[in-house]
Amino acid sequence: MSGSSVPVDGIADALTLDDIARLARPRLTRPVWDFISGGAGEERTVEANRSAFERATLRPRSLAGAGRPDTTVKILGREWAAPLGIAPVAYHTLAHADGESATVRAAADAGVPVVVSTFAGSPFEELPPTTAPLWLQVYLFRDRAITRDLIRRAERAGFEALVLTADTPHLGRRLRDVRNGFRLPPGIRPANLPGTGFDSPADHGREALDPEVDWSAVEWLRSVSDLPLLVKGVMSAQDALQACAAGVDGLVVSNHGGRQLDSAPATLDVLDEVVQAVAGTRPVLVDGGVRRGTDVLTALALGADAALIGRPVFHGLAAAGQDGVARTLDILREELTDAMALTGTRTVADARKVRVDLDGRAGRGHRHEPTRPTAAPSAPPAAARPGSPGEPGVLARKDLHASVSDPLLDSMNFLNEITDRYPQAVSFAPGRPFEGFFDTGDILAAIQRYLTDLAERGVPPERIRNSLYQYGPAAGQIRELIAASLRADEDIDVAPESIVVTVGAQEAMVLVLRALFSRPDQVLLVSSPCYVGITGAAALLDIAIAEVEEDENGFSCEEFEATVRREIAAGRRPTAVYLVPEHSNPSGNSLSGPDRRRLLELAERHDVLVIEDSPYRRVSRGPQQPALKALDHRRRVIHLGSYAKTVFPGARVGFVVADQSVRDDDGRGTGLLAAELAKIKSMITVNTPPLSQAAVAGVLIASGGRLSQANARAAEHYGESLDAVLHELSRVFPAGERERLGVRWNTPTGGFFLTVKVGFRADDAALSRSAEHFGVLWTPMSYFYPGGGGTDTLRLAFSYLTPAQIKEGIARLGRFVEAETLRHGPAPAAAPSGEEGSPA
Repeated sequence: MSGSSVPVDGIADALTLDDIARLARPRLTRPVWDFISGGAGEERTVEANRSAFERATLRPRSLAGAGRPDTTVKILGREWAAPLGIAPVAYHTLAHADGESATVRAAADAGVPVVVSTFAGSPFEELPPTTAPLWLQVYLFRDRAITRDLIRRAERAGFEALVLTADTPHLGRRLRDVRNGFRLPPGIRPANLPGTGFDSPADHGREALDPEVDWSAVEWLRSVSDLPLLVKGVMSAQDALQACAAGVDGLVVSNHGGRQLDSAPATLDVLDEVVQAVAGTRPVLVDGGVRRGTDVLTALALGADAALIGRPVFHGLAAAGQDGVARTLDILREELTDAMALTGTRTVADARKVRVDLDGRAGRGHRHEPTRPTAAPSAPPAAARPGSPGEPGVLARKDLHASVSDPLLDSMNFLNEITDRYPQAVSFAPGRPFEGFFDTGDILAAIQRYLTDLAERGVPPERIRNSLYQYGPAAGQIRELIAASLRADEDIDVAPESIVVTVGAQEAMVLVLRALFSRPDQVLLVSSPCYVGITGAAALLDIAIAEVEEDENGFSCEEFEATVRREIAAGRRPTAVYLVPEHSNPSGNSLSGPDRRRLLELAERHDVLVIEDSPYRRVSRGPQQPALKALDHRRRVIHLGSYAKTVFPGARVGFVVADQSVRDDDGRGTGLLAAELAKIKSMITVNTPPLSQAAVAGVLIASGGRLSQANARAAEHYGESLDAVLHELSRVFPAGERERLGVRWNTPTGGFFLTVKVGFRADDAALSRSAEHFGVLWTPMSYFYPGGGGTDTLRLAFSYLTPAQIKEGIARLGRFVEAETLRHGPAPAAAPSGEEGSPA
């Protein structure tokens, strides 16, 4: 006897979703059961949805040491307790008198979202308070005012997103309902819609739904609401790309539970196609046929961010109301946790590494191999790699490392494209040094100064020649000069042997991460918002990250410790935390003196290394707080440095100070971490170009190692530019206008950046309008939040602009903000007058 056929007496005895369905069946009339269970036509697609999951198998992992898996996931900036959500199903009141209220209470207890149907049987205002997200499923009616009013009503009730159902110009031909002559029972109606005539859902759908709806609906919905917008009903790469082009915030792979087009493919069978088209730029959810926790893991492995369930929730409601829905969600989460443990999957993000077999098609994560007809077993042609389209010279994206599809890369490419497309726009996007300080002759003079210094120190001519022409040591040949500069400028006293000269600070990040992270349970902590270079490096190296959310003053030691404790409780090992203590990119915030010492104390207590990145210290005017490394008496800090801002970025010279000792298992020391980093570097870039090192060395020699003095003029310029931006913002947005438009900004004391909070969605679409119609560019802050956020904030970089450009650019920005705010309706209340310095 199979486990699913054992009889159960009550909801507490149910062990599977099939058990709950059997409890629900006798509690519903035949027409109601068929209304929920049935599909379109001969219900081939209903069956296909389930069959696809039945065919899928997951490869277990032995001795994987996954511990207690962490099922949490963050989608659209909100954390869910599991990668599960409740799909929109109409009329929960058909199953239980408490209807959607019971569903929402159960979902809140489980920590998962509910997508509430347009045809909900309970009023939005009567749904119980919940900490879990509520999303509104939207149909477009012929009378757009009905849709508009529905959305505004949902917004007032606290809903957090819209889900446009895109596959329903009218309801599908559902034969069970036709045969039953289905009508809604007395007392059942869509509680949030005006009017009458709802008794026959099919008839009402034909009369009320707009049959000519197209992709312009997205723009219309954007004009109605600023809520994030997902499109449900995407079943092809073509539609996925269209949805992305329209600017939606997420997609749901769905065939409406098989209730629209019969013969449509199973959602699982097209999931990979959609995931590849979206390429990680937006969350992808999937519904249709999910009945087990292994089904959820299968969907995650094939690239989905979460799975939605519909009919099982209805069964739970019918079986036992709120308790039935709660048991449904509990079973799925228990099954998912079990499956994750047995496949060696510690986190939801790790599910992409799970190996899935579909009809004998094996693959890792969502990069499974597509079926190819073959006459007989044979080796693939030399020109066609497995998993590729099979054409000479063509590679399949799904066979490449997942990092190449990171949405951040697409975002940065988009920003570059916009910049190129509108060259006359004033750009507050790039954080470049001011070009007015560049003189080609300075580079040649610096190199000559270094060569002269070598000669004056008695270095033989052939060694001087080879210092430029040959590769040189992997750790670098100007380490003594860097160490001396750190002592003079930063009060950082380290031996030259603890330094590795790198190709910019970016290589230093890669070297450090590669050396420190060797186990799957390790996690890198990053401030959020965060410099994209570190999260990109972590993605390249398959390193998990955890966000330490900044508070209004920037990096928070309290949140750091809370994050460490959460990660430890989840079975992960926080290994290092990355931050920019001074004038950070992107927020511009700085860490106070007391907080620096507090951070070092906490890092010592929890055995976490601190990766300090400080590119803006010596190009900011006025006294600076001591570097973390200068306060580090326990060798807890790994210090990253760059000469991009203090010398010139074209040199591509950075460095890392890694004075930590490395010991073998027998307890004997073998040297410094820097030596290990140099080994890794020898396999990546071999060495940092000697010509670049010579140019930097010449500048260090000329300044006596005091780059703070060498950059005094530049620091004053950047400070004046910051003052100019703050002055122009105050002029263009006086106190009254600030409040009306919902605008506020922070007031850094140095660096290259500040942030401006606005009263509308500051996304790529808004950036395009800003560039095209107003001639001003900025960077969406959402680029800098690893788990989502910053959707209403812009980053302004001012370092390479002239005062005239700043004045004109802020004026253009003011006109854009005014127009965009009017486009989206009244802004939320901003900070009170006089609080423009509160962080955005």
